[in-house]
Amino acid sequence: MNQDPNNYWEQLERLEKLIRAAELKAGIIFSFHSLILGIFVEKLGYLQEIFNESIVFIVLAILWILFVLVSIFYCFKCFNPQIESKYDKNVFFFKDAVYGFGNSKAYSKKLREVCTDEKELFEMLSQQVHVESIIIDAKFKCVKRSIKFFAISFIFVVLTLLYYLITL
Repeated sequence: MNQDPNNYWEQLERLEKLIRAAELKAGIIFSFHSLILGIFVEKLGYLQEIFNESIVFIVLAILWILFVLVSIFYCFKCFNPQIESKYDKNVFFFKDAVYGFGNSKAYSKKLREVCTDEKELFEMLSQQVHVESIIIDAKFKCVKRSIKFFAISFIFVVLTLLYYLITL
């Protein structure tokens, strides 16, 4: 059976797009939190009176901030997922390319060897696809959690606003 390495490269390209999509989503969520927190800090002087008058408002605001912080934590975690997989040295893993084969000449030699041995080439490309799939899974789990906590924080913003309007 003759395999085409282009299938692997196309798969890796698709996975790279998914990585960028997850990071874009995390960045948008983080930006929105930054905007809302900035408005909150800007209006803190005005809100000081409300805080002094109502423990309920303080509790709602603290819960909102906690959920915002958890959401932001998952945004940051999306940008740096911790992958705990063990693989042999692989010419397509960036850290191995830098440190795994000695100097650049040794790396180039190994890369040429891998590219001429179809079995080893497909094995290393498969490992790269697997690693990137693990990374994507971790990133999208973080994005999903961030969105979940973002939604909960939004609920607390709405509850806080409703409480404020009711107590006027």
